[in-house]
Amino acid sequence: MWKTGLLLLFWGLLTSGELQQEETEPERRSLPPSGKLDFGYVPQGVYQTLAYYEPGVIGLLFHMVHAFLYVVQPNPFPEDLVIKVAKDKFGAIQSEYQKVSAIYYETGFVVCAVLGLLFMVLLPLVGLFFCLCRCCDNCGGEMHQRQRKNADCQRGLLTTLLFATSLVITAGVLCAYAANQNLSSQLKGMRRLVSSNLRDLQSFTNETPTQVDYLIAQYATAKNKVISDLDNVGPLLGGKIHEELGKEVCPAMDGALRMAGAMRETKDALENVSMSLEVLQEATGKLHFNLSLVRFSLNRTLNDPGCNDEDSDATTAQLCLSIRSSLAQLHVSANFTRSNHVWYEYSLEVKPNKTYCLTPVPQNIRLYYSINSPMPLPPSLPGARGMLDIIGTNISSFSKVFPVHSTMANFTNFISHTHSKIEDSYPEIDQIDFYRWICCIGLCCMVVLILAFNFLAILCGTIGYDKHASPTTRGCVSNTGGTLLMAGVGFSFLFSWILMGVVTATFLVGGNLEKLVCEPFHTKQLFKVLDTPHLVNPEWRNFIPGYMYNDSDLDLTVESLYSNCKENRGIYSAMRLDKVFNVTPFLNSSLVSIHMQCIDLRVIVLLESEGKQNLIGFSETGVDRINYAAYLEEVNKGVTQVDLLSYANELEAQTDLMPKGPLQTSLKGHANSLRQIHSQQVVPMEQAMSMLNQSIRLLERTASDLPNKVADVLATIEAAQYLISQNATQVVNQETEKYKQTIVGYFRQYIEWVRTSLTMEVAACKPFSNIVDTVEIVACSFLVDSLNTFWFGLGCCALFLLPSIILSVKLAKFYRRMDTEDVYDE
Repeated sequence: MWKTGLLLLFWGLLTSGELQQEETEPERRSLPPSGKLDFGYVPQGVYQTLAYYEPGVIGLLFHMVHAFLYVVQPNPFPEDLVIKVAKDKFGAIQSEYQKVSAIYYETGFVVCAVLGLLFMVLLPLVGLFFCLCRCCDNCGGEMHQRQRKNADCQRGLLTTLLFATSLVITAGVLCAYAANQNLSSQLKGMRRLVSSNLRDLQSFTNETPTQVDYLIAQYATAKNKVISDLDNVGPLLGGKIHEELGKEVCPAMDGALRMAGAMRETKDALENVSMSLEVLQEATGKLHFNLSLVRFSLNRTLNDPGCNDEDSDATTAQLCLSIRSSLAQLHVSANFTRSNHVWYEYSLEVKPNKTYCLTPVPQNIRLYYSINSPMPLPPSLPGARGMLDIIGTNISSFSKVFPVHSTMANFTNFISHTHSKIEDSYPEIDQIDFYRWICCIGLCCMVVLILAFNFLAILCGTIGYDKHASPTTRGCVSNTGGTLLMAGVGFSFLFSWILMGVVTATFLVGGNLEKLVCEPFHTKQLFKVLDTPHLVNPEWRNFIPGYMYNDSDLDLTVESLYSNCKENRGIYSAMRLDKVFNVTPFLNSSLVSIHMQCIDLRVIVLLESEGKQNLIGFSETGVDRINYAAYLEEVNKGVTQVDLLSYANELEAQTDLMPKGPLQTSLKGHANSLRQIHSQQVVPMEQAMSMLNQSIRLLERTASDLPNKVADVLATIEAAQYLISQNATQVVNQETEKYKQTIVGYFRQYIEWVRTSLTMEVAACKPFSNIVDTVEIVACSFLVDSLNTFWFGLGCCALFLLPSIILSVKLAKFYRRMDTEDVYDE
């Protein structure tokens, strides 16, 4: 019957089924925590691109240009206007409101462009009229100067102002030259940035298949843990069941075991009493016989005439009389024969030869404790191993369902082809950049030529100055300085309109690119425009999922894609590839649910009716009603009424007082006989009486309140039996369900780890955000910022050419040699 307990260790066949993905929160909280599995770290590729640009010192010029553009255009990004224009396919602005909005936004640029156009038109006309005017000896063309007292002061002031103006123009041309050189050098460095991005894409394609293979291989970690738990089902599941049932069953079992032990001890004590009684009864008879013989012999010896002749030897007669009077002490003290009513009653009550059987108790206790003992696997579990192998095969087919390797191979070919085309375009880019560089240098040289005239003129005018010379007697060096100033004026009229035309054109292009592209990119307003619903296609809410998956309602925007890749998240989550292949249902459909056999413990009986009757019969033996005090009093009397060894010594001492002779010799022989009786009979009887004393005291201890003890044990066993019969099956099923959820929890951990790895680690799409950042760096930081800095410096030169012209014309009067002069004007 106890074999039915082994059903706890037999599992149902593992069958394939879908693991429920959706669970309520209370259910999740009720599940026992599974052991934490270590799946290791997904191998990661190393991306080399650092998509960050620090311009260095020239960054100060970039900030100045940005501040100037903010002054020119402080209006916020016209998001609504751009969206409306984009929806019109970038056609002509139709409504008056759109025209007004566009003009309002471009007010700063329009004003600056109009001023630039006026500069381009008016300055050549002014130069033409100025030339004609001077040819008619007007506008300072007459070589005549009125001499004034403050002429030197005027000359010094004009020189200082012209020099300061020339320094500002110099700063402007240096700014333009630095921007020109920066653009060329950064375009050369662009190759390194592009190559780094392509290498990162190559690493992306190489590492992604390895990462996917690693995810698939880690299924073995969960599988091995499940097999380990199935191999140790006894300690893991049986231990939990034992722990739950043990709260009620263990006390009952322990009480039954203690009672069984008490019964064994009582039985052993009864047997020891019986054996001791038999030994003592036999020994008592022998001792009584021997002591009788000694008394008889001593009486006969004391009847010797030498003991009765008080006249001849009074001492001997007195000693014999003393010995005769002590013979009554040579008797057995305790009576162990059946004639003694105490021992006879005792032997009738205890019935030591009766057996009280409690064998079912220890057998069922061993059955209960075997719940958590190691057991061989049932025949169904090898089938479970095969099912786990099938699951592993299904998971391994992931690479076939979703062709990662072939997709990455095609992408690798695309990268190689793109890299080759980019490499082929580098010579053309270098040639275009060279022509651009030459043109910019030519513009800068125009300004440098004018600056050369100004600085040389100031140098010649300063060196050739003679305060004693009159306007008509000025030296050749000073006159050369004046001529150089007028030459600078002439070139200023010739070049300034060209410079302003270039500045105006580049200002309109570069400024609008900065305000409409680069700045919105940094503030992510450009992403909001691109993510505007129905912008690209009137039927698409989001154009990326509409184009890729034909599902425009999917929450996949340009901003979210860029942000996820910027955070180096996996492309599976960034691109919402679950729309194409959802890995969660694939994994769930490959896993298993565990079913247990129904376990019925009602067949387990802790104590059979025979055992209960034995317990009741044992409590009714009357052992608890024995008068143990009387028994102990009888045992403690001692073997003889007098200590034979002391009696023998005293007898021998008295004999030594008698004269030597047959009487003395005979009495000493009797003393030795008593010593021999003491060593051979009394001492063994004393040992047997000591054992009998211990057995009686043990009986007294174990038999105290025996009926109540037995009643308590039976009540406890009945309560434990009720628990097993009524509630044990529920406890077993509850613990079995927990154990099943623990096993399933290992697969949940694997699924969650795969899902997290696909989201955060596998195919990290940082290279794609790096490409966007690289395009922004090249377009905005390299091209637009350098272009804006160039027109900013060149425009500064063009503007300051106006005061340079005026100052040069006025200062030339003080440097050139005049034809006529006047005296001081008072």
